[in-house]
Amino acid sequence: LQLQASGGGLVHSGGSLRLSCVVSGGTLGYYPIGWFRQSQGKEREGLLCVSTDGARYVGDSVKGRFTIARDNAKNTFYLQMNNLKPEDTAVYYCALVHMWGDGSDCWGDSWGQGTLVTVSS
Repeated sequence: LQLQASGGGLVHSGGSLRLSCVVSGGTLGYYPIGWFRQSQGKEREGLLCVSTDGARYVGDSVKGRFTIARDNAKNTFYLQMNNLKPEDTAVYYCALVHMWGDGSDCWGDSWGQGTLVTVSS
């Protein structure tokens, strides 16, 4: 499977952006999915993950602002980011993930290349 992320760019604080991740070589509906990010000098951080049966992991830093959605017919999933803040500046990665059944944690398995999001103040 290959994952291709897109949609990053420069946005002002308070703005919105939607990232996309196209999956090729397989059927997206079979896999749990997630979004992660890595800021300069920091470890990669899990943001949002969703399993095939709807269990969700939501990182504290994005609760109420970011949402994850999937379109299995298009083999694509998305990260909708609202009310962006300068501290959201990072390289964002999409991934196929593993999750605990209760959604308490998720970790990446297959990764797309990153897409840079820069939020200006």
